[in-house]
Amino acid sequence: MASLPHEGEVAFNAPGAGKPCKTWYKIYGDLESHTGPVLVTLHGGPGAGHDYLSPLIDIYEKYNIPVVFYDQVGCGHSTHFRDRIGDTTFWTFDLFIQELDNLIDHLNLRQKGFYLFGQSWGGMLGGAYAALRPRSLKKLILSGAPASIPLLAKGSRELLAALPEPARSMLEECEKKGDHESEEFENAAKEFYARHVCRLEPYPDDLISAFKNLKDDPSVYMTMQGPSEFVIIGSFKDWEGWRDAHKIEVETLLLNGKYDEATDQCIKPWFTHIPKVRWVTLENSSHMAHFEERDRYIQLVGDFLSD
Repeated sequence: MASLPHEGEVAFNAPGAGKPCKTWYKIYGDLESHTGPVLVTLHGGPGAGHDYLSPLIDIYEKYNIPVVFYDQVGCGHSTHFRDRIGDTTFWTFDLFIQELDNLIDHLNLRQKGFYLFGQSWGGMLGGAYAALRPRSLKKLILSGAPASIPLLAKGSRELLAALPEPARSMLEECEKKGDHESEEFENAAKEFYARHVCRLEPYPDDLISAFKNLKDDPSVYMTMQGPSEFVIIGSFKDWEGWRDAHKIEVETLLLNGKYDEATDQCIKPWFTHIPKVRWVTLENSSHMAHFEERDRYIQLVGDFLSD
């Protein structure tokens, strides 16, 4: 099936933005002719952009389910707010929930229904959104998505302690000094990323694009997350999404990798509290299982949505 994406923009009245805003999106498949639900994807970061979720194009190619990608505000082709770095009253879950609602309504997905896929931060957002019981949501996929940031941080500390020398000692020293920007920190951090974020060498081009997005405009990432994947000092550091997980009514698929930075302990609360849930851990993957075990991953997602 030929992949001929359609791109567009939708105006978004971002709360407190003080300027006109837009959300950029890309669609694989024909929403007009397709009679069933479509898949809406939520990228991670926050601020990583949609590019690194490109393997999900296979869901359209192999299962004929249209796929909607979009850049959340603050990154990629959507409106940026570089002057809002550190503004915790602006960068909130509610901002991104309103943006998602706005896009779904713009694409007229309330009638035919939609599936929701969220990876990493996108899964946190997807879980929070699903707990609101939005009209016409049919199924939910949470991939490498922590249900608890404190448990994510606990897992990260354990993974850091298991790193080889000299990376482990260097990261400990940098942490004591509050150094998250030096060349020494970045080089040592690569050991963590190579084991627990993406185990492929070299990184896929679309994943490199995600890191470029975060470097180009770190406003939302620095505000909500922090300076790295394992230094979580931003505004969502105490987030416990599982507390509302019992409100998620739709069938849910949980995915993570055996070597994932999102360790089992931070995934388990979703599994414990979501009523209709299945959990699969991919044995040869870390945080980017959709690249690391692409065929198996796509089969799991596609079969779950087609069931």
